Amino acid sequence: MSLARTILWLSRPLRPAHSLCRAQFMERKAQKPPSPPAMENGTRSCEERPPADPVATVTEGAAKIVFPSANEVFYNPVQEFNRDLTCAVITEFARIHLGAKGIQIKVPGEKDSEKIAVDLSDQEEEIAGKNENLAPGDWPRTAAVGEICEEGLRVLEGLAASGLRSIRFALEVPGLQSVVANDASARAVELMHRNVELNGVAHLVQPNQADARMLMYQHQKAPERFDVIDLDPYGSPAPFLDAAVQAVSDGGLLCVTCTDMAVLAGNSGETCYSKYGAMALKSRACHEMALRIVLHSLDLHANCYQRYIVPLLSISADFYIRVFVRVFTGQAKVKSSASKQALVFQCVGCGAFYLQRLGKASGDPGGRIKFSAACGPPVTPECEHCGQRHQLGGPMWAEPIHDLDFVGRVLDAVTTNPGRFHTSTRIQGVLSVVTEELPDVPLYYTLDQLSSTIHCNTPRLLQLRSALLHAGFRVSLSHACKNAVKTDAPPEALWDIMRCWEKECPVKRERLSESSPAFRILAVEPRLKANFNIREDANPSSRQRGLKRFQANPEANWGPRPRARPGGKAASEDLAGRRRLLQNKRKEPAEDPAQRAARLKTFPCKRFKEGTCQLGDQCCYSHSPAAPVASGDILIEECPETTTKISPGPKAADGGIPGPGVD
Repeated sequence: MSLARTILWLSRPLRPAHSLCRAQFMERKAQKPPSPPAMENGTRSCEERPPADPVATVTEGAAKIVFPSANEVFYNPVQEFNRDLTCAVITEFARIHLGAKGIQIKVPGEKDSEKIAVDLSDQEEEIAGKNENLAPGDWPRTAAVGEICEEGLRVLEGLAASGLRSIRFALEVPGLQSVVANDASARAVELMHRNVELNGVAHLVQPNQADARMLMYQHQKAPERFDVIDLDPYGSPAPFLDAAVQAVSDGGLLCVTCTDMAVLAGNSGETCYSKYGAMALKSRACHEMALRIVLHSLDLHANCYQRYIVPLLSISADFYIRVFVRVFTGQAKVKSSASKQALVFQCVGCGAFYLQRLGKASGDPGGRIKFSAACGPPVTPECEHCGQRHQLGGPMWAEPIHDLDFVGRVLDAVTTNPGRFHTSTRIQGVLSVVTEELPDVPLYYTLDQLSSTIHCNTPRLLQLRSALLHAGFRVSLSHACKNAVKTDAPPEALWDIMRCWEKECPVKRERLSESSPAFRILAVEPRLKANFNIREDANPSSRQRGLKRFQANPEANWGPRPRARPGGKAASEDLAGRRRLLQNKRKEPAEDPAQRAARLKTFPCKRFKEGTCQLGDQCCYSHSPAAPVASGDILIEECPETTTKISPGPKAADGGIPGPGVD
């Protein structure tokens, strides 16, 4: 073999190995990151670049924010009404708070001549007395939107998320000294810095990353307290209430939102007790009871530190409740807190309810107030109307849940400047109904509840209201329920009116069970003669004007949003598929009638075996006899070791009982 042929023969096995090494080298070279010039020149394809985080831009009020499209930072556009109402309330609170110091606020869109006079509380009158000796040039001082007011309000938003609410405070509420936008999420704080710079309010809004409870506990001393604290958590605010009542200044404003309505509405009474210290009841007035339970919890937390609350406005809207309260310090006033709470006895049959105060406050001839335990209960073991038992709920706040003077001020400000908020129309409607509510009447009945209890036709709302007014009682609507009947009439008078209505629209008594609430209520003759003629004052002003109280559906599947999660794993685009997956998950799918009939035919009819089935071929079960036997003998296994032969002859060998026999 020549030398050339030898080299050619040896090089053939090395070619695949050489190709493999070259391929591995090129692969490792491709895995190395390209140099910056190569990236700038476009040698790296667009498909290989990591996609940037998609962001969405939202404009609400005077603020414009960006937030990730994924659910990394919580944002719910449906709560725009909540944020608009909060800006309106804090503006009026700033007007009162700064007016005592001789400072007049300027709200965009308001005339300078409007909103100059302010109502002062006892504490603020003392402060105002110190300002009487001011020089003429110093009176009145003004505070505008977007400017730092040295004597203005110090605001804390404990759970700020994207910072939208804090930015709106800085851009829409005058008379602010500083706004602390706090959140425990590093991603949320990073987004807040971006939104603050975008809106140019870095001089007022200070993003902060900390646990909201620890931040408020660090501001317990009087000089470091906040004038306004806003808490809008995801779910229950219960973990933050103890710190909040300590970190708010004397006479300061505390704004709290609760979205755990399933707990507060009575679906889980034991959970409500563990969070708020009260048992919630399932009733038609559950939304107002939820408001009063939250007020009770706030007052209970404040009492631990010789403080007490004064409710300014309490709203039930959509899927949440919102309360605005002022917190004061005073040992003497704290003593009367027990007399402001009450237990609720509610009949499980007819729904009649009675309140039992926890304490009693009575005045003596000397002008002093004496506190003692209340006497009760106000009910018998069985309901006097239907004979059913009572459920016990509460304690809850039994005093007025609104300050009607303050609500009137907010309503006037929104009415005279309707272009300030996008939801001004709804704010006017809700606050108008609030001003018409009876302040000293807790809870309410509903029109359908009264009529369904006795199984009669439902009267018109104006007819029932007119009958109550003719009988000498007061009656009003409620912002929490569309067909609510809030009245000071006792349950006896209310059922007498319904008995009179039943006589005009009779119920078939033979269809009622003798133990039913309807039978027992209608078995009693009414003592009160009801008059259902329509009165002019039966239709309230808000109803005559057709004011908007309830929000029209802004989008499909609107309501509570999912909790924000790192990485946005529960993004909004995945919710539609998840809803379809979980829709009717507790219901079995409808079965085809033909398949159901075929499935039932596989089961033998028990009555046919007994000889009592008279349906024949129309029976849904099988009437087929047992399978025929091919052999003459049937073997029955009694045990693995023994078998017994059975002769199926018509009679036994000895002429005994016909049929098969077993030895």
